Amino acid sequence: MKNNKIYTYILASVVLLFGATSCDDFLDVNTDPNNPTEVTVDLILPVAQVYTATQMHADRRINHLGSMMMYNWSESQGFSWYDNEFQYLVNSTFYASIFDEGYRDPLKQYNLLTELGEGYDNYEAIGLIMKAYHYQLMVDFYGDIPYSEALQRSENATPVYDSGSDVYTSLMVDLTAAIDLINVAAGSGVAVEPGSDDVMFGGDMTMWKQFANTLKVRILTRLSDMTSMQGYIQTEFDAITAEGSGFITANVVVDPGYEVSEGKQNPYWDEMGFTPTGDEQLNYRATCATQYILDYLASTNDPRISFLYEEPDTGHLGVNQGLEVDENYAPELVSNIGPGILKSATMGDIIFTLAESNFNRAELALKGFGGDPQTLYEAGISAAFVTLSHGAAVLTSADAIAYYSQNINNVNYAGSANKLEAIITQKWLAVNGLTAEQSWFDYSRTGFPSNLPISAQASSSDRPVRLYYPASESASNADNIPAQPDAFTGKIFWAN
Repeated sequence: MKNNKIYTYILASVVLLFGATSCDDFLDVNTDPNNPTEVTVDLILPVAQVYTATQMHADRRINHLGSMMMYNWSESQGFSWYDNEFQYLVNSTFYASIFDEGYRDPLKQYNLLTELGEGYDNYEAIGLIMKAYHYQLMVDFYGDIPYSEALQRSENATPVYDSGSDVYTSLMVDLTAAIDLINVAAGSGVAVEPGSDDVMFGGDMTMWKQFANTLKVRILTRLSDMTSMQGYIQTEFDAITAEGSGFITANVVVDPGYEVSEGKQNPYWDEMGFTPTGDEQLNYRATCATQYILDYLASTNDPRISFLYEEPDTGHLGVNQGLEVDENYAPELVSNIGPGILKSATMGDIIFTLAESNFNRAELALKGFGGDPQTLYEAGISAAFVTLSHGAAVLTSADAIAYYSQNINNVNYAGSANKLEAIITQKWLAVNGLTAEQSWFDYSRTGFPSNLPISAQASSSDRPVRLYYPASESASNADNIPAQPDAFTGKIFWAN
């Protein structure tokens, strides 16, 4: 149906319905999704964007998995919540919500924006950009995925799987098409413009073009170790430069106006932090730093340590993954998720960091694709510092300069023995607790940061490199689902 009304019989997955008049209404759940009701276009977008935030930051979702795989987080005494993570027990149910909910919720909603028809070029562009954001994550977790036949609802409930490499190049085309649509809309004078319903950029379409270019760079960076793709990367990088909109200049944040009340808190805070009355959630008490990451931060005089991890009265204390612990590692004695990550119940959800954008560009620059790698590297560290500021506790660019001016390997760019390792290591620290899945993908691709420990309960000599397809696909799409690859050796195409 291609008009300005979308009906909820094609929105069966919607469990949130945002009002259009205020941020308070955005967080109300007043509509039974099983009863058909007209839903206008300005209600589809914020629903999709909050789905994105939930996919990134709710319990056992994308950032959570990355923080476990990259040895950022562990478990305090009295809990046995992370046995599957510590054992690297990748199977068809392990973090299956990434696949199942990814297609069911954000991707389905964003796809609706691409079907609105004439006059909705801006919304179609946003739909294409955010579909690219989620599809790349799907490829990076699973490899081959449904793409060309996906999201067709009852018209095709058993989509074929496209190769990860084909999806990647298709996403670059989609992102270019999105930028073109935004330009067409700007020249038409009649295109509907998003406003407060866009809880990421407030309807600023220049910022959407910058985000599209930033996603292109993430894709090209992931491809940058493939000899066969060097010419393609150069062509696409030149096209980004020629387009001229540039890249994001701040963290990309989903912020519908969270509130300190039941059901309306930021999902990260609500599930991994505190209740509306200020009580610690069990997830918060269970989840703590590894001693390895605390020691690493301390050894490089990194002031981010008390922003990334809460400091008890007795001082920082972590638990390396998979160790048996006693009362000396009780929740009140260990360093739980820090105040620079869990800032408040009303904080926005960061889904892409400015720091990562700078580090991706630094890596491409190091490999000959424009820019000065040291300048971009240092800008990445500065952005990471500033991101963690909260309330009166502030980290500044001056703090970052003092940090990266130290003559320490993988801190000071000029003094680092391996410049790529320095970039990847600093990105690991920058996305810690925010978009930590990105450092897992980097590790699978580069092996950096070096000497990263594995869990004491690990079932392999190294961490997994991918996820299994979920049981739901084996049951409903058996004729198309690929054979399950080895989770430890079946690398995604860009890492081979």
